[in-house]
Amino acid sequence: MRILITGGGGFLGASLARELLQLQNIHLEGKGSGPVTELVLTDLVAPPADLQANARVRSVVGDLSHLLSTHALTLDGVDAVVHLAAAVSGECEANLDLGLQSNLQTSINLLQAARHQAKQPVFVFASSVAVFGAPAGQQLPSSISDTFQPTPQSSYGIQKFMVEQLVADFTRKGLIHGRNVRLMTVSVRPGKPNGAASSFLSGMFREPLAGQACTVPVPADTRVALASTDKTMQGLLCALTTPTSQWGAPTAVNLPALTTTVGEMAQALKEVAGDATAALLDWQVDAKVQAIVSGWPSQFDNDRAKSLGLVADTSVKSLIHSYASRHPQAIRCTLKF
Repeated sequence: MRILITGGGGFLGASLARELLQLQNIHLEGKGSGPVTELVLTDLVAPPADLQANARVRSVVGDLSHLLSTHALTLDGVDAVVHLAAAVSGECEANLDLGLQSNLQTSINLLQAARHQAKQPVFVFASSVAVFGAPAGQQLPSSISDTFQPTPQSSYGIQKFMVEQLVADFTRKGLIHGRNVRLMTVSVRPGKPNGAASSFLSGMFREPLAGQACTVPVPADTRVALASTDKTMQGLLCALTTPTSQWGAPTAVNLPALTTTVGEMAQALKEVAGDATAALLDWQVDAKVQAIVSGWPSQFDNDRAKSLGLVADTSVKSLIHSYASRHPQAIRCTLKF
């Protein structure tokens, strides 16, 4: 099986690549079952060294639209695509043209390439809970289901929803086997902060655990929906391998979420890592970030995801434990679970 991962040099793309390389066999709709023979990872940066050294990995570095238009990257013989590459929420709100090019036009170009394959590829699109939002003067329901109509209130959310609709239409026309996976905010992401409005939801664990300060730009009572790397990987693999008859309709599935508050996150950090570590959190409300994050839903109806065998993380402490297990070298304090 040949699988293309866009954003393959990033955290989620590299994590998914490692998961796929560990599988003995993988089942793909319309392709049967077989081993992963090649992973094509494309991104603006090269993947981590361990993936570059793997004989089954091929790295293609550059702007995705440019690579496709110049045929430096083709989808010939690709059995599945996992489309993770995107400009993030804060960047898209600050720069409309960046979001339109990176998130919308590039996705259209990729879908056009996918539709012309001899056999329909599985096409997994990483969408976001940012597709949901409450228009001015309205409130979201207490729990969001897969069939609730998205009304995004940010450029990023609108761009994600537009691509969702294109994936659904290409699937309806029999051009791809499309699955839209609405990711929760992943916590804890390793590495450095990025331009996402939700970046602090990893930073408020990652930085203090490394002995560094982190600014928390929202009030403590802000409710959020989170998922660990482990649960996010399970969701992406499920979308990639589940038969269409089981995936069902609509094309988009909300992954399971752990609903909590930012204050509860800070308390969990204190209980696990101690007072001195928790004191590294610097609470400074940023109205722009607060407006974006508080507009996202925090509670989801996970019945459909559960029917696919997916479950949410059990606690905030489990998020920290998952991160510490995957990245022990990033921890600079003693943890108590």
